[in-house]
Amino acid sequence: MKRLFQDKVALVTGAGSGIGQAAAFSYAANGAKVIVSDIKDNDTVAKIVAEGGEAYFVKTDVSIALECERLIEETLHKYGKIDIAFNNAGILGETNTLADMSNNGFEKVISVNLNGVFYCMKYEIAAMLKQGSGVIVNTASILGVVGFASFSGYVAAKHGVVGLTQNAAFEYSSKGIRINCVAPGFINTPLLSTMNAKSKEELSLKHPIGRLGEPKEVAALVIWLSSDEASYATGGYYPIDGGYLTS
Repeated sequence: MKRLFQDKVALVTGAGSGIGQAAAFSYAANGAKVIVSDIKDNDTVAKIVAEGGEAYFVKTDVSIALECERLIEETLHKYGKIDIAFNNAGILGETNTLADMSNNGFEKVISVNLNGVFYCMKYEIAAMLKQGSGVIVNTASILGVVGFASFSGYVAAKHGVVGLTQNAAFEYSSKGIRINCVAPGFINTPLLSTMNAKSKEELSLKHPIGRLGEPKEVAALVIWLSSDEASYATGGYYPIDGGYLTS
């Protein structure tokens, strides 16, 4: 039986750990050739290859426009096309109330979480327009529609990702490019590594389902949005949050 992404090329930023790594594994398991992008080398490619998949690493700092452009150029040089892009790279950044947040701290989280999505989309869309098709999935957040104390930079960036996604979908859906964003709740990834067990338990209780999410659960939604099964889905904001936004 033909696998979901047989003969397709999928690019994943922030693929070194967490949601990005889980998505990269899933793309590969479903037959895609995977471009693994992150700010430092990691074991994602080796694990994919060990399972019989195909992957290629491109070191990228998405906060730098030229590096995002080079990422797309390397993808095209390696595989000749880019069918799917999952723009997932992000940081938590400085946590502080707005008046106490440093200018540099705010600018850093915006540069990675918002500017990075813009830069990647800019060059991905240009390539996909030449092909006449493509799928983009961006990682937003539940904090793309609500606030959270001491997360001003992160909240602002994720609100921006939602807006970019919706506007780009409006502009390019008629040209064969579908663009959506996923909105995870609090997921058990390295972003939460600084939290102690008690804090994680308290955070878990904010989700009606009673626990934090796992990267593979978010990856499953990303895979669906990337597939032809989601052919009528574009411009959407898809929470996967254990009911957080209902509480």
